[in-house]
Amino acid sequence: MYQLGHYGAALLAYAPLGTIVALGGHETAAAVGAVACLALSTLPDCDQQLPAIEHRGPTHSVVFALLVGVGLASISALFIDVSSPAAETGVAAFAFIVGTLSISSHLLADVLTPMGIRPFWPFSARHYTLEITRAANPLANYALFGAGISAVLVGMIIVATAG
Repeated sequence: MYQLGHYGAALLAYAPLGTIVALGGHETAAAVGAVACLALSTLPDCDQQLPAIEHRGPTHSVVFALLVGVGLASISALFIDVSSPAAETGVAAFAFIVGTLSISSHLLADVLTPMGIRPFWPFSARHYTLEITRAANPLANYALFGAGISAVLVGMIIVATAG
């Protein structure tokens, strides 16, 4: 998928989590999580700028998703000043989920294309694809983006009517 499709996939994946976090009274954290998820959603495609790494190789794997989650959790633990160890653990856990979810959404969007992914690299070279649409299909990218925006709007309506 292209950038817009990946943004949509990230919003679609994040909307349920963001809604739950906002319903728990942490609207700011939910918004920050959404921004972080969007910002990281195209990170796997950095492999196109790295000559030694093939496109849809290591950066398109579950291992990479987990590493990004650990990285975001570590950064949040360093820079977020909270009042208790439990709160710090909660922030780090949320950051881990957001980081992992953002990369996982990218993988799920790319599995829709014929090129597919090898998500279990380096443990398996098995290729997965649903061959639903080409990555360059503008209709598919806009549809995915629209679905993501719709999911966020539904979450916002749920939060607004619950409060």
